[in-house]
Amino acid sequence: MSPHGPGPGLPPGQKSMNFGPSLRRLLQHLRVERPWMILVVVLGAAAVSLQVLGPKLLGDATNIVFNGVVGRMLPEGITQDQAVQGLRAAGEDQVADMVSGMDVVPGQGIDFGALGTTLLTVLAVYLVSALFLWGQGLILAYVVQRTGYRLRRDVQAKIDRLSLRHLDSQARGDTLSRVTNDIDNVTQSLQQTLSQLITSTLTVLGVLGMMFYLSWQLALIALVTVPLSAVMTMAIAKRAQPEFVAQWTSTGTLGGHVEEAFTGHELVTAFNSQDSFTETFDAENDKLYRASFKAQFISGTIMPAMAFVSNLNYVLVAVVGGLRVASGALTLGEVQAFIQYSRQFSQPLAQIASMANLVQSGVASAERIFELMDAEEEIPDPAPGNAPAHLRGKVEFDDVSFRYEADTPLIEHLDLVVEPGQTVAVVGPTGAGKTTLVNLIMRFYEIDGGRILLDGVDTREMTREELRARIGMVLQDTWLFKGTIAENIAFGRTDADEQDVLAAARATGVDRFVHSLPEGYETVIDDEGGGVSTGEKQLITIARAFLSDPQILILDEATSSVDTRTEVLVQQAMGELRKGRTSFVIAHRLSTIRDADLILVMESGRIVEQGTHAGLLEAGGAYARLYESQFAAPVVEEA
Repeated sequence: MSPHGPGPGLPPGQKSMNFGPSLRRLLQHLRVERPWMILVVVLGAAAVSLQVLGPKLLGDATNIVFNGVVGRMLPEGITQDQAVQGLRAAGEDQVADMVSGMDVVPGQGIDFGALGTTLLTVLAVYLVSALFLWGQGLILAYVVQRTGYRLRRDVQAKIDRLSLRHLDSQARGDTLSRVTNDIDNVTQSLQQTLSQLITSTLTVLGVLGMMFYLSWQLALIALVTVPLSAVMTMAIAKRAQPEFVAQWTSTGTLGGHVEEAFTGHELVTAFNSQDSFTETFDAENDKLYRASFKAQFISGTIMPAMAFVSNLNYVLVAVVGGLRVASGALTLGEVQAFIQYSRQFSQPLAQIASMANLVQSGVASAERIFELMDAEEEIPDPAPGNAPAHLRGKVEFDDVSFRYEADTPLIEHLDLVVEPGQTVAVVGPTGAGKTTLVNLIMRFYEIDGGRILLDGVDTREMTREELRARIGMVLQDTWLFKGTIAENIAFGRTDADEQDVLAAARATGVDRFVHSLPEGYETVIDDEGGGVSTGEKQLITIARAFLSDPQILILDEATSSVDTRTEVLVQQAMGELRKGRTSFVIAHRLSTIRDADLILVMESGRIVEQGTHAGLLEAGGAYARLYESQFAAPVVEEA
């Protein structure tokens, strides 16, 4: 069972989607950024084109130097053809073949003017390429962060539409981990991989074209290693993906455990359960460590494997290229450029392979986000919704049935009519269905059968906003957000001014203790209510309900944490608040409901008794037994 609801607990990440569909669905979120992505590709193509041109220009520079060195070694005043013939006549056929493939002027040294121009051109090419890459990175950062923004917005909107049944079945820490850690991991993965993926892919295509332009024979040799690289990468990635899924599932589970330990720190300490929580933490931390280690280790083997293939490719190109230079089929500069291209060709392939772990990690997180996005939602509100013409506060249960589990009935065929302005107290043992009854009025859960009517209108025909705007609720578990006391009281009513807040505070006893605080109503309290006592927190939540001025009031054990003296003040305030309003009061403390107009006694989801306090005591039934168990003095026999 979940610690915060009646629904059954389900292990996080129980159902995992396939890698391919998850990746495609993630990329779908980038479709709205299509114009920017096109610009990213254009800038990447421009930058890569210039980068690919660089080695060819450097090869030209090498040829200028080498041609000058060889030219100074040849006799001056003859042509290149004459120099080649002279070398052949001297029996230097291999040197003659090499010289015949060069653009050399016998007797002329290095052309430093041409060399300087070429090097300046290379510098300008790389500088402009860097500027294009900078612009690409800037736009991509904008695109990715906007995508992360939309994901967070969509997940938040999804949570608002989720059924309480689903939320009760999930650990809060795991849900928080999906909203924070997993979305952050997705954006980081997109940021680190998209730019590199685009640039690397374009580089592979550009370099491959230049390699075929220089020498199709060497290009084919370089391509021999590509299938080997692809097979190795796919095999390793396939083994790593389940480990990345396990890693982020374990992250969510560990986050849920830490959240429970922090929120329940006082109880953990009071019951000396630190060791138990530490043991559980160590076990979950060990699972996360093992899953993360396996995921990173397996995916990390891609780079060494790719480096081996790259080096193998380099050796083949260098050997065959040297032979081609010696035969005069290629110049030294062309071979140098080709070797650079072979490195450029292998490097992006290795980068793409190395991104596999980032992509797998991001997709694993995306799977968890999509699981949340695909979770069961509340039944959509009718459009337009129906609403009572005149709000009076009459509530009717007409043959209502409800169960949390399909095979476990809870409320069966319940009929109840509450007249406007009545105060109805609901009592009974734990698990009798008291809180469920009011949750059904609020439509936190949908009934399985029958109808609940508000002033003659089926609540399912009303929008939830319209329904809940008419109802004020104070729960046993108080909830305060980080803000001032005044802001917490005004929560839910945006048009409340200072006088409205003060009136609600005075009516509910909050004003009594606020003046003892250094900052008064401007005292800042955190989400756990630090700085005020448990009873004072409850009074603030009661003032919040008072300020909302609802037609129907639900008090779920609202005075359970209030001391006896404060309880008297709260009861007086509640008496004023209940005037003219239909009120449902759930209470274990029967002394607080003696003046209720109607008391319902529930057992196992059924109303077994109903009447006034005096009438039920006189009847001597279930209510009388509950009352006696609280107030009857123990009998002590004297020896």
